[in-house]
Amino acid sequence: MFRRSFLGLGVAAAMAFTLGSASADPLPDLKGRTIVAVTENAYFPLNFTDPKSGAGIGWEYDAVNEIAKRLDAKVEWKTSSWDAMIQAVQAGQFDIGMDGISITDERKKQIAFSDPYMVSEQFMLVRADENRFIDSKSFAANDKLLVGAQSGTTNFFVAVSDLLGGNDKSPRMKLFETFGASVQALKAGDVDTVLMDKAGADGNIAASPSSFKIIGNGLGHDEFGFIFKQGSDLIAPINAALAAMKADGTLKALDKKWFYDYKAAN
Repeated sequence: MFRRSFLGLGVAAAMAFTLGSASADPLPDLKGRTIVAVTENAYFPLNFTDPKSGAGIGWEYDAVNEIAKRLDAKVEWKTSSWDAMIQAVQAGQFDIGMDGISITDERKKQIAFSDPYMVSEQFMLVRADENRFIDSKSFAANDKLLVGAQSGTTNFFVAVSDLLGGNDKSPRMKLFETFGASVQALKAGDVDTVLMDKAGADGNIAASPSSFKIIGNGLGHDEFGFIFKQGSDLIAPINAALAAMKADGTLKALDKKWFYDYKAAN
């Protein structure tokens, strides 16, 4: 996508929201309209399956549900693979899509974006006992080392540019159908690093402290946005709700819930 990057410089700093200032005007009223929303449901902690209930949960779920509430709308949640999501939204199959999707000029040729709701950097997640390399430079210098990624994601593109010298056909890149599969491959020793945002990396470390650690500095810089079919009449109302949620502290409360409290409770 260029997608996926979960926040560097610590969650508070990395989540540098860049929405415009909130207006005092009342929010648009969608009069009970149903918004069909889609996500992959596999990108912790933005969207993932609750291991206890099996329900889809996460930052993006809460944000979109709150947006709908403020706009007097209902949300009908759907799931889709990452590979199919942009095309499906472009075709009008879904009203809004999300999956930690980075805003890029190339994507803007296919779909429209909301205002950014999050800013992120990529970090190198490695096994806890890794001592063969300490950063992107030393990883790149060792041609025996492998990186795992999901094709078409921010993780993939940053790995290509920062770890593999720009070679997107490098045999050192191992591709996986889902982001979670790449992390499991890292844990099993099938690859040597996976790139992800700081919050996602911290979440995996918290879930399995003896398995992973972060090395090096942040790589890349992305703004996340919700995606829409070009010309969608939902863009302006959703941007207005996002701005209001930034102004009243709701977005910061979601940060605390999903990037701090959830990890502490689990």
